[in-house]
Amino acid sequence: MSQPSWCPRLGRMTTPHTVAVLGLGRMGTAIATRLAEQNWDVVGWTRSGRQAAGAFETTRDPNDAVARADITLLALFDGQACQEVVDRVRPALRPDAIVLNTSTIAPAEATTLARRLGPRYVHAPVLGSVPAVTAGALRILAAGGQAALDRVQPVLRTLGTVRPVDDAATAAALKLIANSSLAGAVLALRDALRQADALDLPRTQVLDVLELGQLGGLVTRKRTFLADGSTTTTAPGEFTIGALAKDMALLAAASNSPLRSAADLAGVPADPEADIAVAATLPAVDDAVLEPLRRYIQGHATGDPAHFREAFLPTAHIEGIRDGAFVSWRLDEYCALFDCRPATDEPTRTRRIDTIDVHGTVVTASMTLRHGPDTFTDVFLLVRSEGRWRIANKAYHRLTGPPPAGVPRLTPH
Repeated sequence: MSQPSWCPRLGRMTTPHTVAVLGLGRMGTAIATRLAEQNWDVVGWTRSGRQAAGAFETTRDPNDAVARADITLLALFDGQACQEVVDRVRPALRPDAIVLNTSTIAPAEATTLARRLGPRYVHAPVLGSVPAVTAGALRILAAGGQAALDRVQPVLRTLGTVRPVDDAATAAALKLIANSSLAGAVLALRDALRQADALDLPRTQVLDVLELGQLGGLVTRKRTFLADGSTTTTAPGEFTIGALAKDMALLAAASNSPLRSAADLAGVPADPEADIAVAATLPAVDDAVLEPLRRYIQGHATGDPAHFREAFLPTAHIEGIRDGAFVSWRLDEYCALFDCRPATDEPTRTRRIDTIDVHGTVVTASMTLRHGPDTFTDVFLLVRSEGRWRIANKAYHRLTGPPPAGVPRLTPH
C-alpha cells in the first residue's frame, strides 16, 4: 500500500490515487512496477491471463481494476486492442476517472478514442523502452483537455518528462515519426555491419567506430547483442521487431506513403518477439531462402524432427566428424536422433545465421550454434526444387569445450 505524503498545495497529507494498468506486456509491467515502487497504488490486468512479476496487485477482471481506479492506464499493443479493452471496461469506469493511453496506435484510432471518451481521455504515447521506464526517463507526448492533463501529470512525471501536444491524432502521429527514425537507424546499422563483414573488418573495431558517429546511441544500447549477433528462441527483446514493423505499417497507412523501412522490417526473417537489433545482424536475402533454415533452427529448439523433414530434401545427407569418425546420415537416420522434446538447457542455447550466398537456383549458407559446451559450425547447400527452397546437404564442424558444472552431455547434433 502507498504511504500518505504532504501536499503543499492542499496543506494536508494525501494518499496517491489508484492506477489501473491494463496490459502487462514488457512496457505495461515496467510501468506498473515503476508506479508501485514510487508509492502509487497499482492494480494490473493482462488480456493473456498470464501472471506478471512485479510489486503490484493483479486481477483477472479488468472491470474490477477499473472500478477501483482514478486513472486507467492503457499499455496495449495496437489500436484494435485499445478499442476492445475500452469497450469492455467502459461501463465500470468511475464518472470522474481518466483514461490515460500510452499505447502506440494510428492517428485515426487515437482520434476515435478521444471522441468516444471525451474530456476524460488523455493520449500519451511514450518515447523510450523498458530501461527508460525503470529509470523514470521516458519522454511522453501528452494530448488532452487541461483538466484531464492536470489530473494525470503526477503519474506522467513519475514515468518521465512530458511534452504537451495539441491533440490525440498529432501525438499518435509524432510517436510514429519518432519510431520511423529508429527504424531508419536500425536499417542503416544493418547495412553498415553487412559492408563491414564483407570487408572482413573485426566486429569490435567496427562497433567502436560506429559509436563515434550518428548511430552511436543505438550501438551503445545494443552493443552486447551486436558484438555477437546471437539470437535465442526464448529471450525477448526490450523493443521487438514485431512492434517496430507494426508501427511502420501504421505510419505508411496514415501518410499514404510507402516506406522502405516498413517493407524491410516486415521481411526480416526473425522471431517478431526478438529485439530490434536482430534486424541489424541477419543476412539480406529473400525470405523464401531462409524458410528452410528457420525450420532447421526450430527443429533444434523443439526436438521435433517434423521441422527437419520440412527443411531438408528427402534425399539429403548430414555429414561430419562424430567421436573421431566420419558419419553420413540419411535424413531418416538424422531425424531418429530427436525425440520431440527440447534439450534441458534449451533456454541457454543460441543459433545465428552467419552467411548466405545465392547463386541462381543454388544457395550456400553457414550457421553458428552454441549448445552448452559445444559450438557447431553448420554449412548448408540449398537448392530450389518444385518452387521452394530445401536443404540438399549439411556438413558440420563441432568444437567441444569442457561442460559447465551441472550441464549434461548433449544429444546428437
